[in-house]
Amino acid sequence: MNQQVREAQYAVRGELAIRSEELKNELVVGAKLPFKRVVGCNIGNPQALDQKPITFFRQVASLCEYPDLLKDENAEATARLFPSDAIARAKLLLKNIGSVGAYSHSQGIPHIRANVAKFISERDGHPADASKIYLTQGASAGVQLTLQMIVENSKVGIMIPIPQYPLYTATLAVLNAKAVPYYLDESKGWGLTAEELQRSYDDAAKKGVDTRALVIINPGNPTGQCLTEDNMREIIGFCSRNKVILLADEVYQTNIYQPKERPFHSFKKVLKSMGHSYNGFELISYHSISKGMVGECGRRGGYFECEGLCESVMEQIYKISSISLCPNVQGQIMVDLMVNPPKKDDPSYAQYKKEYDDIYFSLIKRSQLLVDTFNSLEGCTCNPADGAMYLFPQIRLPKRAIEAAKAAGKEPDHFYCMAMLEATGVCMVAGSGFGQVEGTAHFRSTFLPQPELFDGFCTGIRKFHSDFMNKYKD
Repeated sequence: MNQQVREAQYAVRGELAIRSEELKNELVVGAKLPFKRVVGCNIGNPQALDQKPITFFRQVASLCEYPDLLKDENAEATARLFPSDAIARAKLLLKNIGSVGAYSHSQGIPHIRANVAKFISERDGHPADASKIYLTQGASAGVQLTLQMIVENSKVGIMIPIPQYPLYTATLAVLNAKAVPYYLDESKGWGLTAEELQRSYDDAAKKGVDTRALVIINPGNPTGQCLTEDNMREIIGFCSRNKVILLADEVYQTNIYQPKERPFHSFKKVLKSMGHSYNGFELISYHSISKGMVGECGRRGGYFECEGLCESVMEQIYKISSISLCPNVQGQIMVDLMVNPPKKDDPSYAQYKKEYDDIYFSLIKRSQLLVDTFNSLEGCTCNPADGAMYLFPQIRLPKRAIEAAKAAGKEPDHFYCMAMLEATGVCMVAGSGFGQVEGTAHFRSTFLPQPELFDGFCTGIRKFHSDFMNKYKD
């Protein structure tokens, strides 16, 4: 088999996740375990942790799936079950789609791409071109496609943040490309400097690496930081000077928890504010229905927008997209709903706004509760999250725990996370799966467990940690 596949690692679905599934099965058959439920905090999967879907989105999706409900003879019954704006939206989508069971345009349904372009234009205050937008099977598929386009040979390097989301190292391993790490500064709220980017680029050049692109995850995964406009301008300047393509992973753009102090700005908006001297700057940005308050991970919907790419490259992107025929239509429908939700005067707006706000403000509260929990643990420090769905605390383990991990053939943070899983049913991911400064140990946790679970969830973590530290204290 392709040996590069063997090299790829994907920590969020690795050994810890596999063991959590085994424990779930043990509970199903009545095994006596120290917990009653496995809580999957290893991956940003909101609806797996009981986040409710947005009602309007599911209503429209249901009508598109079963268009017989829209026939005249069923109109009266349908009107009793569905609000008028959901019915109107489904009719409009089906007029532009035909059947959800048919292939769509390889780039995505034109009507939906036009709505995405309108959303981007309104968000940024600068026009977007639907012909430069590709709908995808979640943002991950867009990342994989564009990296495949960029990686010409095994000497090509892609700059990635450390800590990073393992999609990037896994994809680069399969493509036999070089991951060029740059480090976020934990002591400064996981900050990033242009000096660190240049250091990383120059070190790679000395090793003969041809660095072609820079990945920025903003808001950050797993670290939760949100970049300032000034910092973003520095990053764009770095890319421009070094002729590096900027890949902006912006899937958490609505998960912003300090909107006044650290609002989200897209790289497209900041780039356009920098004037004509940056015309031709190459930027690809990604968004997804899996995050935010939508949380429709299983429907696999997303998009990427290309800025500054030449026409011949765009033709090749279309060709590669065509090989997969099209992104799934159900995911495309959810993208349309994400970028074009009910408006203030619509019948569904009040319910949509309440559902959206309930999720949003609950995430802020849960984030702070978990930050406080981690910071109360012996030897543990945790930066608050400006955005995204995760915390990435550092843990300072006793020497005896590190020695026990070594004897077990595990990284210390992995050893800690496995012990937590076995004791509490809480599945987190070791920091070693994301990359970290050598000699440090971290773990990543979502704060997605629902409010009614949260007190017990935090209490269980505190008890486990105290028992673990007492067991291995020096």
